[in-house]
Amino acid sequence: MIFQLVGIAFVTAVAAILLKETKPELAFVVTLSGSIILLLVAFESFRGSIGIFQEIASATGIDSALIKILLKMVGIGYIVEFSAGVLVDFGQSSLADKLIFAGKIVILVLAIPIIESILSLILRLMELIG
Repeated sequence: MIFQLVGIAFVTAVAAILLKETKPELAFVVTLSGSIILLLVAFESFRGSIGIFQEIASATGIDSALIKILLKMVGIGYIVEFSAGVLVDFGQSSLADKLIFAGKIVILVLAIPIIESILSLILRLMELIG
């Protein structure tokens, strides 16, 4: 798997470097396409391990909805970081910064049910103690 990812990255980089001098617009398309392929291959490997998280949720008694939210948050973080890196590569660092900020806001909004669950748990523990 890792060799496949490295191979895709190197082929994309070499093709983009070769095209950059003669056809810069094609270098952009090649880099973007290679980045998307890398992302899809990486997600394909992750997709097989989602069942493990379901097993952990059922074994620990954690609500599976919370596990799904956590996975979404991690996924959003990775996608935003990856996309921001591509934007920086194309000289759009200001836009990349805005994307990272927007991604953090989305993650914060997704975290609200988890925060509520933690606060509820703390309140129940305090009732048991007091």
